[in-house]
Amino acid sequence: GFAGLVGAGRTEIVSAIFGLDPYAEGEVLLEGKPFTAKSNIRKSIDSGIVMATEDRRKFGLIPTRSIKENISLPYLKKYSTAGLLHLKEEKADAQKYFDRLRVRALGLNTVVSTLSGGNQQKVILAKWLLSKPKVLIMDEPTRGIDVGAKHEIYEIMNELAAEGVAIIMISSELPELIGMCKRIYVVGDGHIKGMLQGSEITQESVMTYATGGK
Repeated sequence: GFAGLVGAGRTEIVSAIFGLDPYAEGEVLLEGKPFTAKSNIRKSIDSGIVMATEDRRKFGLIPTRSIKENISLPYLKKYSTAGLLHLKEEKADAQKYFDRLRVRALGLNTVVSTLSGGNQQKVILAKWLLSKPKVLIMDEPTRGIDVGAKHEIYEIMNELAAEGVAIIMISSELPELIGMCKRIYVVGDGHIKGMLQGSEITQESVMTYATGGK
């Protein structure tokens, strides 16, 4: 997990890892080997790094399109030959993750803008799970979601972690970070101010680092 005050630089760090933003220094290791996307998101996705962004409607979804289209969007090359889509294959893959994540909607043709915040987040997760990721970055994964849907998102995250997916989580809700994360890095002014794990993780210790203490 990444904790810190608003403007601390948490999103900028993971955006650089994913390839949305360049970075001046530092090294990313993926399965022990140096990795850099160099602002190439396609390379990140193909290498197994994906990111559910903080602003779902602006950056994570095309609200006016269907659930099926949103899930399959990053993989249209896989489903097409000579510019023609293989609709049965596209629908079968989308249906698989629609069912697994228990998206509450009438079907794959439902327009995403009509869904609740929790179900929109599930559509984003379905889109990325289709790539069978190694690393899933989740920036404020439960913001604007009701309590019941939050619990479902937590369950999905725990299931993915149990399957071997590494999850990097940013959250402004300390109880959420403390309850979900095995390790928390506290960010301030664009730098890592401290790392906490196990019994070290408390609201007091996180806030101490976040506000400049040691």
